Amino acid sequence: MRISCLFITLLFLWTGSRAQEAELSALSKGQNFIESNWYTEAEDLELLKLYEGLRVADVSDGMDMVGLPNTGLVDHAIHPSWVDYSNMSHIIRGIALTVRYVPTQKPDRPEPDEDFSAWEGNFYGSYSSEAFVPLIHKGTVIVIDDVEDKDIGSIGSNNILGWKSQGAVGVVTDASSRDTDEVGLEKVPLYLRKKGRGIRPGRNELESVNRPVSIGGVLVCPGDVVVADGDGVVVVPRRVAVKVAEYAQGVLEGDKAGRRRLYEKLGMPLDHTVK
Repeated sequence: MRISCLFITLLFLWTGSRAQEAELSALSKGQNFIESNWYTEAEDLELLKLYEGLRVADVSDGMDMVGLPNTGLVDHAIHPSWVDYSNMSHIIRGIALTVRYVPTQKPDRPEPDEDFSAWEGNFYGSYSSEAFVPLIHKGTVIVIDDVEDKDIGSIGSNNILGWKSQGAVGVVTDASSRDTDEVGLEKVPLYLRKKGRGIRPGRNELESVNRPVSIGGVLVCPGDVVVADGDGVVVVPRRVAVKVAEYAQGVLEGDKAGRRRLYEKLGMPLDHTVK
């Protein structure tokens, strides 16, 4: 009996040791602790129907009502690159596709006898690619956690237009974009921290796609709802997105009714914000 108990004890200790070794092995190779999900285009578009017409202010109130005050409110330093007050085409209502670029440790320039174009192309292809593009679908907002301290134009008038052609409804970054005059002419909604100029090669590299990122002090997970307008950017966790939209729609309808009465009292023509 004693031998049997001793054997069981030794087996338990050995099994525990093996499990610990396996856990340490996984950690040593890098491990993610926040789960990432991805949703179909149909699922995203169905959810976005609930956010039609909603403003950042309405969504912020909805977040308060579900018990998440001050959650999801992105730093005001991240602002619209351009604003369209006639058609409000700068507004974003979309589902987050997350991307993270980090500072590179690779050489920041070609070797003396190396062709710049070849070096640049290899850097784009090997280190600082746009591997997230195949995941873009209708309703996607591309959320880019980038190197805010460097002068990097990870976003430009060419690639942002390409993303729009794939179905993206806009881009939010905690860093910079270049070609911002042309982006405004193209009317692709863009929210950024600052204007940039430099290309990605030699400055950053792609760290992850479709993983949680931090934008302006806010956690953004793939599949979260992102709403952005002149007031700023708000991020709604997917798990509460339906309830937040329901509350926010109530806030919006009440606001419309109140302002419509004031428009009529003042003899102002009704615009689309009160109809």
